[in-house]
Amino acid sequence: MLFRLEIHYEQDVVQARQRTREIAEQLGFDAQDQARLATAVSEIARNAFQYAKGGMVEFCVEGEPQAFLIRVEDRGEGIPHLADVLAGRYNSGTGMELGIVGTRRLMDFFEIESLPGQGTTVVMSKRLSKRSPSFSDSQLQEIRETVIGRSPQNPYEEIQRQNQELLRAMAELRKREEELIYLNRELEDTNRGVVALYAELDEKADSLQKANELKTRFLSNMSHEFRTPLNSILSLSRMLLARMDGDLTAEQEKQVTFIQKAASGLSELVNDLLDLAKVEAGKIEVRPSSFEVSDLFATLRGMLRPLLVQGSSVALIVEEPNVIPPLYTDEGKVAQILRNFVSNALKFTEEGEVRVSAMQTGHTVTFSVSDTGIGIAPSDRERIFEDFVQIESSLQKQVKGTGLGLPLSRKLAELLGGNISVKSELGQGSTFTASIPIVYPHATEFPTLQQPAPLEPNRLPILAVEDHPETLFIYEKHLQESTYQLIPTRTLAQARLVLEQVRPMAIMLDIMLEGQNGWTFLRELKGDETTRSIPVLVITIIDNEKQALALGADGFLIKPADRLPLLNKLNTLINKNSLQKILLIDDDPAYRYLVKQLLVNTPLSILEAANGEEGLNLAQSEHPSAIVLDLEMPEIGGLDVLEQLKNNSVTQSIPVIIHSSAQLDVEVHRRLEKQSIAILSKETGSQTAAIAQLQDALVKAGIVLDVWRENNV
Repeated sequence: MLFRLEIHYEQDVVQARQRTREIAEQLGFDAQDQARLATAVSEIARNAFQYAKGGMVEFCVEGEPQAFLIRVEDRGEGIPHLADVLAGRYNSGTGMELGIVGTRRLMDFFEIESLPGQGTTVVMSKRLSKRSPSFSDSQLQEIRETVIGRSPQNPYEEIQRQNQELLRAMAELRKREEELIYLNRELEDTNRGVVALYAELDEKADSLQKANELKTRFLSNMSHEFRTPLNSILSLSRMLLARMDGDLTAEQEKQVTFIQKAASGLSELVNDLLDLAKVEAGKIEVRPSSFEVSDLFATLRGMLRPLLVQGSSVALIVEEPNVIPPLYTDEGKVAQILRNFVSNALKFTEEGEVRVSAMQTGHTVTFSVSDTGIGIAPSDRERIFEDFVQIESSLQKQVKGTGLGLPLSRKLAELLGGNISVKSELGQGSTFTASIPIVYPHATEFPTLQQPAPLEPNRLPILAVEDHPETLFIYEKHLQESTYQLIPTRTLAQARLVLEQVRPMAIMLDIMLEGQNGWTFLRELKGDETTRSIPVLVITIIDNEKQALALGADGFLIKPADRLPLLNKLNTLINKNSLQKILLIDDDPAYRYLVKQLLVNTPLSILEAANGEEGLNLAQSEHPSAIVLDLEMPEIGGLDVLEQLKNNSVTQSIPVIIHSSAQLDVEVHRRLEKQSIAILSKETGSQTAAIAQLQDALVKAGIVLDVWRENNV
């Protein structure tokens, strides 16, 4: 702190103005900013004297980058109708609200808190000039001594100086007014030409709109008119090839096959034209739903296999996606984009492979289709996305296409909030990528967030304060099947209401809340005895970790937060002061040894039980952090052990990880999914895969594994 000043008399208000100017000058502010700061402090200090009969002003330098911060406190009756005052809707007749609103405009940061009967606190600051060096503690101490050493000026001299500033400001305003009058005359002359230009542009825009509507109507009508006869041709050709009305000669069969292929190609063109017309007319409807990428790929495998020519030297490889959250978008349109990519890749690849893959990048999933085909020249990489364009190549004459697949795919991706790109080299192949948001940006509802699920007794509640529904959707998927249950809120008012009813194990807080102050809420949480001990994890898009921790946050992550880092951070905050124990219940000493070897680099205390009865006793007496349970054991089997654990009030909340080689039927598997955190197989191929699976399961169970991860990277 640089300086503190008590306000008891009216002269103290003038002195607060003087001290503000002196400190601002020492900190390198120019004359204009000095006047602004002095005026702002004078106004708030005068309010404190006039309405609260006194107060206190503190001056300090804080933050990174540094800012000149002033705090004015009083112990008056508080400001009624504060929200209306700040919104400019309240008129008290005293003019007080005008001073507050005007002061806020003069400062970079302004925050006011007023409670009935407890007084008012105003915190305001202005960032130091970028040209000014950062002040060290010793330099700030020198400034403090300099300011304290100066004797206060005569109040009349300060008023005279203030009048001089007002005269200079009025002269500057008069000069600007003259410039504005001159500029206004010029704008009037220019405006006439602009109005005429806009009128001409509007007329041309109307013509283009009408032409586009006519084109769309023509394509739509033409497509519908073509569909009926084409479907008839396809149906009749199938009947002929099926010999429903007698046998065909070899020549007749060849002719009918040609007819069928031509009709199929034309039908494909008609469908693409119709889709294109709908997209351009804005009539295509997006129907978002939740689906897994692995399920989409499984469907695509079956649909795309027939595209491979029998005896072809091209392999179609669909990679299994790795840890991608469910998408909430239009599954049919994503599948259509990928089908177009794969179809093109197979057409222009003579040998090698076509590979389909997906990976998560932040809040999007990037689908890639790469091939070892003929490639695309740099000059043609944008042309391929134009309607009906087909690039001349050695294979072009052998394959048929409409030239609409890629343009349609780009429009569909943009419709879903994503984009398409291509990388290619002649003779080396191409890679087409479609980046699709995990959550459709224009979704109006999110099924999992309509009504918060009732609290489950065996899961730990985590309160999330986040105003973006798609981010809450992702958080819910991250915490799914873990030991934690999400309580989503989109406003600070909702969060406060939840805190009155539930005590969460941790709070995930976004600072950048639209129209709300997350920093104030963080101070509120850490200043209240009832919520101070709840760990707060700040998750925001801006890297302001130092500020968050300084204000009391217990942890910090930058968006987007991936699942494992998020769970591990929650585990660390919630269990940081507790000894974590793992109980292994398995009758096979060799498997217990193997699991212990997998956990050798962890700080965990490991307990062992050679049978179900011993495991139940240890679970009740030791209350471990998690249990790793085998199913196939003599006397008391794993299913019975799990049942007894969940029916015992002492052990029912302990997360259980099933680790067994038993073959499970569908019904048993569903039952275990409800009662356990994860189901792992002992038949894992490699130690790396076994460590990864066990790590994922333990993190979901709430175990802190930061040390283990560092040792196994």
